[in-house]
Amino acid sequence: MENQRTLLYITFFFILFLIWQAWQQDYGPKPEAAVAQTESQVSMDAVVPTDTPTAISITDAAVPGADMSAVDRKVVHVVTDLMDLEIDSKGGDIRRLDLLQYPKSAEEKDVPFDLMSSNESYFNIAQSGLISSSSEAPNHHAIYSVSQDEYRLEDGRDELKVTLVWQQAGVLVNKIFTFKRDSYAIDVEHVVKAGTETWTGSEYRQLVRGQSDRGQSAFIYTYTGGVVYNDEIKYDKVEFSDIADKDLKLDMKGGWVAMIEHYFLTAWIPDQQQNNFTYSKHPNPNRYILGMRSPATTIAAGEEARFKSQLVAGPKLQDRLEVIAPGLELTVDYGVLTILSKPLFWLLKVFHGIFDNWGWAIIFLTITVKLVFYKLSETSYRSMAKMRKVAPKLQSLKERYGEDRQGMSQAMMRMYKEEKINPLGGCLPILVQIPVFIALYWVLLESVEMRNAPFALWITNLSEQDPYYILPLLMGASMYIQQKLNPAPMDPMQQKIFQFMPVMFTVFFLWFPSGLVLYWVVNNTLSIAQQWVITKRIEAS
Repeated sequence: MENQRTLLYITFFFILFLIWQAWQQDYGPKPEAAVAQTESQVSMDAVVPTDTPTAISITDAAVPGADMSAVDRKVVHVVTDLMDLEIDSKGGDIRRLDLLQYPKSAEEKDVPFDLMSSNESYFNIAQSGLISSSSEAPNHHAIYSVSQDEYRLEDGRDELKVTLVWQQAGVLVNKIFTFKRDSYAIDVEHVVKAGTETWTGSEYRQLVRGQSDRGQSAFIYTYTGGVVYNDEIKYDKVEFSDIADKDLKLDMKGGWVAMIEHYFLTAWIPDQQQNNFTYSKHPNPNRYILGMRSPATTIAAGEEARFKSQLVAGPKLQDRLEVIAPGLELTVDYGVLTILSKPLFWLLKVFHGIFDNWGWAIIFLTITVKLVFYKLSETSYRSMAKMRKVAPKLQSLKERYGEDRQGMSQAMMRMYKEEKINPLGGCLPILVQIPVFIALYWVLLESVEMRNAPFALWITNLSEQDPYYILPLLMGASMYIQQKLNPAPMDPMQQKIFQFMPVMFTVFFLWFPSGLVLYWVVNNTLSIAQQWVITKRIEAS
């Protein structure tokens, strides 16, 4: 029994250690970033790579159309049913994007969440452009003209188009943004019409981001950084430290690149049948670039070609993401336990559909998981109950054999055989359940549906800590009661350590999201009820 208990605590502490270690890696102390840059410096941050065999050479000193004094630089304001954003006519960059359906926080419900921003405190923008080795082409430094300063998706319309125009040396480019109702995917298209000469060039798209933890909790780790995906490499994280250490250079078919954070993402998605060069850059201490560039396309004089991409900017809603592009739903990062987390999330949504409350959905999901593992838990609790029943005999053996450990072990094995007790009988059932409980932990942590979701009474946000610490205290109390139902360790030092466990875990859980703590309280309560019934039956037999 002591082996079983020790195994449980070692496993739990190992999980906590991994979470803490991951947090230190991503959110620990970092070297101070350079001072905030001027607007001219920011504009030169993202440089298209030129050191690859398939690249088309370009330098900042020879940017076609980089300074068109005849065209005024403008900020185009666009409002749809889901987004409020700004497009800079310089390059057609999206430099601000607010999500209208998602408040900034539970305390600022009237302020939309700012997913993209050009502010130095949280720099996150999307750039795209064209490059050519022999002809004029507008990259993200070029100035476009635009017919109006504001566009709105009117009631009764399902689509809104915003067109930016660039023309130089006979080459005409229309950069068209298409917004659709109830969609976080933005179609971005460059329509190129060659002039009197053949035009050859390619399209690039890139995400430019500063490193910011966005107020992440020190006790809850979630990944913030880059991701690359296609059918061959699958889901590969590109951390900020990786981008800083070495430029990514990768040729791949289809796929996508993304910058993700807790609950939200921005991603560029090219034509899935197209081969793209995927790259990263780290131009200065607080800029991290992840992008893709298409192969070169040749357009005959007077002819036209279209370069199409899609920008996704919004919450990590699995159902929507998996429709947009293969593997995009994996940005809801369940890790190695995705195969278990997905069905658990599906079941959680089923219960939410019934109760229309994520708190009650968590409760009934926990009950369902306990029912599924009822027999396994019963095996474990029966082992604990039998060990509790023979605890006085074990104490007598200890007093009889004193320091004779070998004699003590032999006597214990004889007693286990006589009492028909397997001291390790409860270990396997617990080990089987641990991956499921960890998977459920990640479901509750990663699901954007939990963000700012109310439950009942004082719990108004399941993604934030309990403001009055009632749930963590209940969790600690339930853990203490569970310990009392278990046989006490014979070693006095172990007894003191185990008595301190509920206090320590209560402190840990004070800052955990209340949705996670709710799960543990319900799970512990159900375990206490099951264990109490089984213990009484064994003791009465």
